[in-house]
Amino acid sequence: MSQPRIWTKNFISIAAVNLFIFITFYTLLTTLPLYVIDKWGATEAQGGLVVTAMLLAAILLRPFSGTILDKFGKRKMLLISSILFAMTMIFYLFVDTFMTMLVLRFIHGLSFAIVTTVTSAIAADIVPAKRRGEGLGYFTMAMNLAVVFGPFIGLTVIQFTSYYNLFLMLNLFTVLSVISSFFVQAKEVTGTDKPKGTSFKWKELLEKEAVSISFIGLLIAFAYASIVSFISVYANARGLDHVSNYFFVVFAVTMLLSRPFLGKQFDLRGPKPVIIPCMVLFSLGLFMLSFSNHAVTFLIAAAVIGVGYGSLLPFFLTIAVSRVKQHRTGHATATFYTLYDLGIALGSFVLGVIIKYTSFSQMFIFLSVFVFMILLFFTFLNRHYKND
Repeated sequence: MSQPRIWTKNFISIAAVNLFIFITFYTLLTTLPLYVIDKWGATEAQGGLVVTAMLLAAILLRPFSGTILDKFGKRKMLLISSILFAMTMIFYLFVDTFMTMLVLRFIHGLSFAIVTTVTSAIAADIVPAKRRGEGLGYFTMAMNLAVVFGPFIGLTVIQFTSYYNLFLMLNLFTVLSVISSFFVQAKEVTGTDKPKGTSFKWKELLEKEAVSISFIGLLIAFAYASIVSFISVYANARGLDHVSNYFFVVFAVTMLLSRPFLGKQFDLRGPKPVIIPCMVLFSLGLFMLSFSNHAVTFLIAAAVIGVGYGSLLPFFLTIAVSRVKQHRTGHATATFYTLYDLGIALGSFVLGVIIKYTSFSQMFIFLSVFVFMILLFFTFLNRHYKND
């Protein structure tokens, strides 16, 4: 008996939207701090603010995004948010003060919150239920690949040409995301499944069925913030700056090779037999980083983390949307990404303070133990869910 298809025109289109959005996001994440320092003589702290401003806007709006999708429809909000994201990108070509850039970044974060919520919600709806773990694994791969391609594109372009040309290129990416969004057909909620009323209710900002697994996602994101925010600084401190660019390349390769197998095992055997080994590997990879004084151990740690962490996000998202009815997938997705974004933001700040008073080695040892404790917490917290 043949399995239902994942790689349909609809799925490829929504995955393309996600890819172009996140390449733009991660390119800006890497290059804008350098841009404001070069252009306006800003400090490193001010450079960090242009990153924080966008994440803050996303965190503030994302809890409302599930209700927004209910009120206006997923496909309509996909088109509107992708167009707004693209239109906002145009203004990067004309910003002439640091404060204006901060305002622009905050505004950009609003459309980013909606578009990334609606793409995941639509993907969860169109992926066959029996292959949801595998399908959402492929879908979120766009985000993981963007972590590699975004910084690579950004740093390469500004090395050989100007920031203006970089912004022009990113405008092209956002236009491609808009074009891709027009090919997406969403499963809208109708009839008896449609929620009563369309008013905003505070109690519905977080989907209660998705909170527990989303909180696990927050904790994992907190640990992963050490990689996103500090791996290049750590590599420089250890004299490994010549291989720091390859960390995410190795990460991406091992993730790409392992995710199809892990996704299928997730659907066949359930979450725990796959998530628990992944958490163990993530913990092991962080521990390896604590003593990585050579390029070989540094890149082996990248490979282990790629397999371990690389599939956790789609697996947690799959559990979140599987616990709710179709008309609540937008809320479940919004809840998951709200807490995930918060975990990244908290991790970047708190771990920065920890490094100031300890060392990178001690931080990675702490996080290795922390992830192992999350594993125990995950097992305890989700024991009453029969499908987990």
